[in-house]
Amino acid sequence: MKPTDIQTKLTEKGLKVTPQRMAILQAIYSLNNHPTADNIIDFIRKNHPNIATATVYKVLDALNEKGLIMKVKTDKDFMRYDAIVENHHHLYDSTSERIEDFNDEELNHMLEKYFEQKGIPNFKIEDIKLQIIGKFISNP
Repeated sequence: MKPTDIQTKLTEKGLKVTPQRMAILQAIYSLNNHPTADNIIDFIRKNHPNIATATVYKVLDALNEKGLIMKVKTDKDFMRYDAIVENHHHLYDSTSERIEDFNDEELNHMLEKYFEQKGIPNFKIEDIKLQIIGKFISNP
């Protein structure tokens, strides 16, 4: 993603454009693999060695709160970050911890219809995110 696109995204969400925010958001887009905070820190330190670890965590929280990224928690309680905020699900490999995006409009429609008809008492659904856990199998 181009720096001007990142600046625009930050500005549209009411965030001040800072070198730290630019570097961290660019890292998430560049890594494109649901990186952990440590992955992001390693990536940005190549070009920005003075960005503090605490700053990275604060920026990640701010980006998440403003809807620019999503948090994705693994079964082993590792927090990962996703730059795709549009409705989608995840395939999670329980052995390698690899996460891949999974888009299926038919599944989205089925889940929405199910909860629309059945509902959950005393609970207002805001969003449905499905994490499918299994193992990726290589083709023979």
